[in-house]
Amino acid sequence: MKRVKAFSVGFLACAAAALALEGTAAGVKWTVPATWKLEAGRPMRVATYAIPAAAGAEAGECGVFFFGSGQGGGVEENLNRWVSQFEGGAPPKKSEKTVAGFKVHLVDVAGTYLAPGGPMMQSQGKKPGYRLLGAIVEAPNGMVFFKCTGPAATISKAQADFDRMIGSLAKSGATAL
Repeated sequence: MKRVKAFSVGFLACAAAALALEGTAAGVKWTVPATWKLEAGRPMRVATYAIPAAAGAEAGECGVFFFGSGQGGGVEENLNRWVSQFEGGAPPKKSEKTVAGFKVHLVDVAGTYLAPGGPMMQSQGKKPGYRLLGAIVEAPNGMVFFKCTGPAATISKAQADFDRMIGSLAKSGATAL
């Protein structure tokens, strides 16, 4: 019985790994956390993932963007724009690391989210108690932007998943979307 149970657990782990959702853009790929769900396509996004809500909070989302080689603006410009979408919080935390040979720029900011949207990116209303985890990956064919936003409790709960997703970056065989 123990041997059957061990086989079943191992088989299920392999099956879960085989079913893991993978994303690709600009010559990189990543593994999406198992609890995150792919949402319907949206303009200007490679993908949008729904992040499960923490207890007593709303769900969050992670948008992944790739605008093309040389498109989408510079790293500091984008990090500063993301930070400017918040008011009244602690100073943002910015860092850099290398994952699979790719330079990755990270930002963590919290406070009142101005919820930009629409063609002019105007505020859709202030959302207090929100947090953003962002990563900009210098990929072979351009920058790939990961922007996770939601209630601070939801994003805090998703922090380890976000870190694992960014840590899963690897070179893909694809050179474009």
